[in-house]
Amino acid sequence: MAKKDTFRVVARGSDGSLQIRDYPNVDPLTDSHEQIGIDDCSTDLALRGMPVFRGLIGPMPEGKNVVRYETPEVFEMLTKEWGITKPKKRRRRTTAKTEETSTEATSAVA
Repeated sequence: MAKKDTFRVVARGSDGSLQIRDYPNVDPLTDSHEQIGIDDCSTDLALRGMPVFRGLIGPMPEGKNVVRYETPEVFEMLTKEWGITKPKKRRRRTTAKTEETSTEATSAVA
């Protein structure tokens, strides 16, 4: 289990851009945000015991050693974008090709 040693806060700037700030430890976050609990249910075991802050969504895993927190606005925006993206369509064989292939296989056996 990798040690999470970088704490990332993602917020929205006044111009709408994403602002990302990394911290080497959790101390600056505890100074600027009120800790309201600890994570005890994450599926990423390295996040269990990480602080939960008022006004931030997280902790979330990002890579092997990064713990990510987002403001509610960023979380909502990224979640909506994620939900809108359409999966790539998978190509299927057409029935004509399938029938042609099975006919060739049958005639080869006969």
